[in-house]
Amino acid sequence: MSVKPPGPSTLKAISDEYGFDLSPQELVEYEAAVAAGLGIYARIDEYADELLPVKYPRASVGYRPVGEENPNNGWAWKCSIPGADSGPLAGCTVGIKDNVLVAGIPMLNGSPILEGYVPREDATVVTRLLDAGAHIIGKTAVPAFCFDGGGCTGYPEPQPENPHNPDHMAGSSSNGSAVVVVTGEVDMALGGDQGGSIRMPSSWSGCYGLKPTKGLVPYTGIFPIERTLDHTGPMARSAEDCARMLQVIAGPDGLDPRQYDVRTDDYLTSLGDSLSGLRVGLLREGFAIPDMSEADVDDGVRQAASVLEKAGASVSEVSVPMHADGLVLWVAIANEGATELMVWGDAYGTNARGHYSTDLIDFFGRARRARGRDFSQTVKATVLAGHYMSTCYNRHYYAKAQNLGRRLQAGYDEALRDVDLLVLPTTPMKAMRKPADRSLPTIMASALGNLYNTAPFDVTGHPAMSVPAGMSDGLPIGMMLIGRHWEDATVLRAAHAFQMKAS
Repeated sequence: MSVKPPGPSTLKAISDEYGFDLSPQELVEYEAAVAAGLGIYARIDEYADELLPVKYPRASVGYRPVGEENPNNGWAWKCSIPGADSGPLAGCTVGIKDNVLVAGIPMLNGSPILEGYVPREDATVVTRLLDAGAHIIGKTAVPAFCFDGGGCTGYPEPQPENPHNPDHMAGSSSNGSAVVVVTGEVDMALGGDQGGSIRMPSSWSGCYGLKPTKGLVPYTGIFPIERTLDHTGPMARSAEDCARMLQVIAGPDGLDPRQYDVRTDDYLTSLGDSLSGLRVGLLREGFAIPDMSEADVDDGVRQAASVLEKAGASVSEVSVPMHADGLVLWVAIANEGATELMVWGDAYGTNARGHYSTDLIDFFGRARRARGRDFSQTVKATVLAGHYMSTCYNRHYYAKAQNLGRRLQAGYDEALRDVDLLVLPTTPMKAMRKPADRSLPTIMASALGNLYNTAPFDVTGHPAMSVPAGMSDGLPIGMMLIGRHWEDATVLRAAHAFQMKAS
């Protein structure tokens, strides 16, 4: 790659955008000044790109499975990457969400815009899983750019199906990961969560899914959405397997700007400890949400909380009134933040120290400009709203929502001084029926409401886990456990105790 200096028309367009009001003579002078300053980029081009390591060979690129090889459409790609000969995950098969870089394996991130992109590096979490002996057997399907709470926008068709009832949605955006876990095609899977994307498909499809404390697990080498919302974490059929995965992927890597003052723990040693003395608070505002909550879901979660009580915990009710506005804050942050980082910033943006995947930036930057029409309805609606708010209201509402996020966090923290865990429905409703059409109003309606209880904890960064709490009308109900920052071990211990007692 070489940098070409801009011509007069390009500089004039930039000048007009910023209101510089440069005269023709001034443009000539600035053209020369800019061209002289751009000479330094040739020196940068003399260096090779810095790449994340690829430690484990892959014999083949793999293939896109169809038909009987992909019965619930949970796979985006099948491959075989064995890890170390021994380790804590030796013998475990793992699916990797298809927004995670795996060297040599095509990555779509649910969109035709990335057709043809093949990463050159392994995300930190991929290397850690392989170091632990895991065997990666594929990439799991996602909706377009993982930006769709309903899971209706993924490419290629068909979308992942709910393993309990194909007429209902599987949840999103880690829907492929949830499906291959629930159907037993893998032992565990990696998910991602910006608004509920680990927990919501775990709730609707019926598996365990943990959004760790913000920054506990490095996001390095994963396609971002919004740096302050990005999380990645484990999904499995048991709390113990979630703990086993977290044990090997948690901790700083020195490359992720989302990580600071990280406090890891031993997530397995205390897993079987008694819940005696554990205080659980039912979060009032997470239940009986007008025009949203289903009574059987609320009842199922309250009954599940009583199982925790039988396991030794005490259960009371707590209130965080601002929880009702958590999704409001999330929307304001996601609209402008995702527009500027994920789209305008060509997936990485600027102003953060850490690792930048330059080949992804190059490919996506060119492709999104050439194929903008191929963005999904959810991404287009977000960019239109986000760009409008940024340019017409000077990022005021993004900034205010981020500031108010600290107040929301303080509200949860205050409640967590009186109890050790908060409990509420992961989603206020069971899995929605597949939409009858793909109209914009229908897609947008299925993309947001189900995030009411999950999205606030992406804003605040608390550890949050969805636990299968029973069935109603043939569909799973999810109970969400919320802990204090860095106390993911407590969340996992309660989830494990519930699973043991309920079974």
